[in-house]
Amino acid sequence: MDQCIYQKVNGSKICFLVLYVDDILLATNDKGILHKVKQFLSTHFDMKDMSDASYVIGIKIHRDRHQGVLDLSQETYINKILERFHMQDCTPTVAPIVKGDTFSMNQCPKNNLEKEHMKNIPYASIVGSLMCSQVCTRPDIAFVVGMLGRYQSNPRLDHWRATKKVLRYLQGTKNYMLTYRRSDSLEVVGYSDSDFAGCVDSRKSTSRYIFMFVGRVISWRSAKQTIIATSTMEAEFISCFEATSQAMWLKSFIVELRQVDSISRPLQVYCDNLVAMFMAQNNKSGSRSKHIDIKYLAIRERVKDQKVIIEHINTELMLADPLTKSMSPHKFKDHIVTMGLHPI
Repeated sequence: MDQCIYQKVNGSKICFLVLYVDDILLATNDKGILHKVKQFLSTHFDMKDMSDASYVIGIKIHRDRHQGVLDLSQETYINKILERFHMQDCTPTVAPIVKGDTFSMNQCPKNNLEKEHMKNIPYASIVGSLMCSQVCTRPDIAFVVGMLGRYQSNPRLDHWRATKKVLRYLQGTKNYMLTYRRSDSLEVVGYSDSDFAGCVDSRKSTSRYIFMFVGRVISWRSAKQTIIATSTMEAEFISCFEATSQAMWLKSFIVELRQVDSISRPLQVYCDNLVAMFMAQNNKSGSRSKHIDIKYLAIRERVKDQKVIIEHINTELMLADPLTKSMSPHKFKDHIVTMGLHPI
């Protein structure tokens, strides 16, 4: 399994141990095996039993076993960020980034006076704090935080104002939490999308993917591609490759959990570009695609081996949209609610 996750199996009884530095989480389907694991750990290590987990690495855990609901929230962490950067009384905004917001190197300081002024602004500290939040429970800010992270070495006031806008958005949505509900339909579904030449500095595109489990997001990423795509199809195909790479890891990880039988079936990944989907499903290349790096063609093998299935979806239903571009506040909110982000 993952290097920080271990399991003990005894017939149908199973106990998972999740390790983070010196913190341990235990999850089990049997109290007897849980007691044995705790006894073993306390015998070999100086350990303090904190009972049911309620707050781990900045994430508040709320469970309602009767209703079959698990909530993950970072409200406490977000409040600390707001206080640290003196934004605890700021006016909320409805979205972290809206259509028309753009950033570029042309906005960076051009002279020593401007650079000296920016030295007194904790830009990198705020971006780092925002990254921690988006990695854990806030996929809704993944795109804008990734964008702002590109200018940490030489930010300007425009970038600083944009980070404060994200903080204002978190002020209004700090009570949002990822909500997971008990379900008999244990299916993992992926969504892959890309913009085209969205970075005005390098003309590189931004890939993003989202994976859903029982209708809630469990894995997401928004990142600038490492090469310059020469067409929308190529950008979408590269994004599809990255999504299927994550799908392969998810499949191998979930198989080891021994809890989700459906993972043995091909994992669905949705793409809204028909040409990219055709290229992934067929061993054909044309004049506009023959130059694509061989590593990206591995997606064809994954499809052929029935590890993944690439299916088309209407752009309006593409859940990964908020991770690659700015959009209207109404549409943005609809997407994040579908991901499983809800207010308390």
